Amino acid sequence: MHDMDTIVQEMTFDFFGAGKHKIGMEKLFSTDSAVFLDVRSLPEVESIQLNLKHHINVLHIPIDEIPNRIEEIPKDNIIGIFCSAGTRSAIVYVYLRMKGYTNVYITLGGYEAVTNLILPGKLLQRIKTNITKE
Repeated sequence: MHDMDTIVQEMTFDFFGAGKHKIGMEKLFSTDSAVFLDVRSLPEVESIQLNLKHHINVLHIPIDEIPNRIEEIPKDNIIGIFCSAGTRSAIVYVYLRMKGYTNVYITLGGYEAVTNLILPGKLLQRIKTNITKE
């Protein structure tokens, strides 16, 4: 585990300038062992569900449930943390880093970035790619 001082000290200008804390949706979705960690509230998920069956493993754990359900978040996978505006993702990012997670990232682009990847042409391409992998 890392303490808050260590995590904050690692967040240098080079760290943020190089974008080491974030990941684009396309890159995240193209990573085989990635998990899309959706930290939105239940009412948000009920309004806009992001199942993403053909794209990525989705794990929905609202931010306030993360401490009690942290064992559900795999440490050996790349974790892309998602919320609608990025604030909750940033909080969960720091929390998971403090808990020893190293392959965690804040996803970029919000809903628009996700929906751009599920347009019919891109979705068809993804489905065909998944079929050839099986």
